[in-house]
Amino acid sequence: MIDLDTRSRQITTDLNALQHERRNLGPNVDRQYAVDLRRRIDRLEADVRELEARREAIWAMMPNLLAPDTPEGTDDADNVELRRWGELPQFSFAPIPHDVLGARLGILDLERGAAVAGAGFYYWKGDGARLAWGLFQLALDFLARRGFAVLLTPVVAKERTLFGTGHLPFFKDDIYKLEGVDLSLIGTSEQTLVGYHADEILAVDGLPLLYTALTPCFRTEAGSGGRASRGAFRVHQFHKVEQIVFCRPEESERWHLQCLENEESFMQALGLSYRVVRVCLGDLGAPAYKKYDVQGWFAGFGEFRETHSNTNLLDYQTRRLNIRYKDGKRTSFPHTISATMITDRALLAILENNQQSDGTVVIPEILRPYVDGAAQLTPQQRS
Repeated sequence: MIDLDTRSRQITTDLNALQHERRNLGPNVDRQYAVDLRRRIDRLEADVRELEARREAIWAMMPNLLAPDTPEGTDDADNVELRRWGELPQFSFAPIPHDVLGARLGILDLERGAAVAGAGFYYWKGDGARLAWGLFQLALDFLARRGFAVLLTPVVAKERTLFGTGHLPFFKDDIYKLEGVDLSLIGTSEQTLVGYHADEILAVDGLPLLYTALTPCFRTEAGSGGRASRGAFRVHQFHKVEQIVFCRPEESERWHLQCLENEESFMQALGLSYRVVRVCLGDLGAPAYKKYDVQGWFAGFGEFRETHSNTNLLDYQTRRLNIRYKDGKRTSFPHTISATMITDRALLAILENNQQSDGTVVIPEILRPYVDGAAQLTPQQRS
């Protein structure tokens, strides 16, 4: 890339000299000389365009910087556990996975989801749908009390927005592209919340900017499959409440940890056991500088599974989207934090962890107001 940039600069210098000469040609200049000069300029302009295109293609694939203490490792098995919270549920019977349990309760229908939209889509029904919306409303209210502005965003985004947030070109195969238009379905409201300020100069006294949104999220999940993806755990459409922070560079570590504290506090309020891991190099993803995952316990799986990701992206996204802030005469790029607040997966964990021997599921107290105060879900005859 440095070699391409050096060559581009050299040719640009030659090009500027020829353009200057052409602008100052006198009225008596030899006609053939003028034609040859124009041809030389055209060739150099074409060379510069080619070199710049090659340079930009390489630049687009450049990953973020890495936090110096990023753990070594090749995949999620090498992520480093930092702490755990809560006692793992104990059962006198073999716990049932959420897909089987949800069907028996009459609140989760994967069969009709697949019939209507294909594998990887599903319906929340009845009290399941009410609990899901209650979960998301609680998360939005929780963040609003902590200073986050609630937005209702588009669920499609242009290619430039996906590129600017780092989802293109790195996650191209996971994106649903709409045919014939410059739009794709979003995989997270991070894309629309960060893109909200593209090409703007933010007021320094307005930082940090804290945003949250609930959106459906669409991902092809290319290459996924097997037991780890069974049921509604890894699907093509899910719902997520997101946390987005724009902040001064010197404050990004604090806000990264604050978003993690928000995630943990909410999991604790739901009574869900979890662990926090520091994500290793091989599982980090190109746009990330530093990342934590929160992994809830899923009794039906018998293991911790990811429920949240929390990423400090430094100024990677704001540079790509030309988002700046001005402090006096100095213009700088703010840092962004992107962190999950909650997804449907939390409700799947509640089903698996709170199931009882009689087939009922205890509803966390904080969610009971959304189902008329009911303390448990009871198996039903499927309709």
